[in-house]
Amino acid sequence: MEAPRDAAEEHQRLNAESFGRDGIDPRGPRFSAAITSVVLAAALLAVPSSSSGSQTVAVVLVVFQTLVFGFATFRGLDAHLYGRIFRSVVAPRLGPPAELEDQAPPRFSQLVGFLFMVVALLGFFFGILWIAQIAIGFALAAALLNAVFNYCLGCEMYLLGARIRART
Repeated sequence: MEAPRDAAEEHQRLNAESFGRDGIDPRGPRFSAAITSVVLAAALLAVPSSSSGSQTVAVVLVVFQTLVFGFATFRGLDAHLYGRIFRSVVAPRLGPPAELEDQAPPRFSQLVGFLFMVVALLGFFFGILWIAQIAIGFALAAALLNAVFNYCLGCEMYLLGARIRART
């Protein structure tokens, strides 16, 4: 194999060798959280103030985000739409990460987001819009924590659970 010509090629090589096996670029989940924040904020703003208003835009956005979370949860982070965008468009311009991180905690956080979106969809289905708004709001808060402060709430939940399991 010939040596990579620049930092972008080196990053792609490292990502190809390690993604899905040893770890992920830790900047990817933060990028994904930023996009998720925009989608969820738009969904929250699109929820009508009464059940007589049109819910179509909000439901479509929540279904879309549910699918994004679902693919990442059940197919792995390599199937995550926003992660694919990060790996193909953003990461090559940043250069290789200083280190890789385990993908289990971010994958667990995708499961948590998926569950919140399912609750939101159930709220829409049964016409209980405040349930949908609260579920979207909680998922939005978690995504913003990750996007703005690099604090992955779902990842911390995963690590807490791992510590509890290790003690028993």
